Amino acid sequence: MDQLTLGPGTRLQHTQFGPGVIVAVRYASYMISFINHGIKEIDKTDPKLDEIIPENVTAEIETASDIEKSLLKILRLWNGFSELVPLGDRWQSGTMLLQPKDSSQKPKEIPIEAFFHKIVMLRDRVRVLEQQINAHKVLTDEDKVNLQQYITRVYGSLTTFNVLFKNKEQWFVGEKGAKED
Repeated sequence: MDQLTLGPGTRLQHTQFGPGVIVAVRYASYMISFINHGIKEIDKTDPKLDEIIPENVTAEIETASDIEKSLLKILRLWNGFSELVPLGDRWQSGTMLLQPKDSSQKPKEIPIEAFFHKIVMLRDRVRVLEQQINAHKVLTDEDKVNLQQYITRVYGSLTTFNVLFKNKEQWFVGEKGAKED
């Protein structure tokens, strides 16, 4: 294996830790995210390490932004990685008030940061569910497509909360938004 050509995003197989993806390159080692073992630092000369060469790969020119998005997608897929999702500036230190119709009942006040954190956790868990469906060995392709459609509808139902996100790239996108791409 030619150690000089390996970089972030390269898929590897380790006889002890299984499949993984290089997430960082150091002078004498790789930081590799393994599916079942998390991120490990592995020496570049480790004989237990082999590159996984995908078939039918075409050379494509990618921008730094494309590479970053691809790497984040790989990290999420292989390690259940959660990205840092900032709350919109106007909502910082805000509160959400749930006011019952019955005025004799007390309203509920919730810090927006706490509510936003729950929304982000929900999104991360739906993403993990989506990855598990796509990687499932028993489900047929038709079953996967049907379940994927439900997940898309879930994302669509959550678009109301996009107003809380600081960055548009992190918004929920449902069926209509997916067709626009």
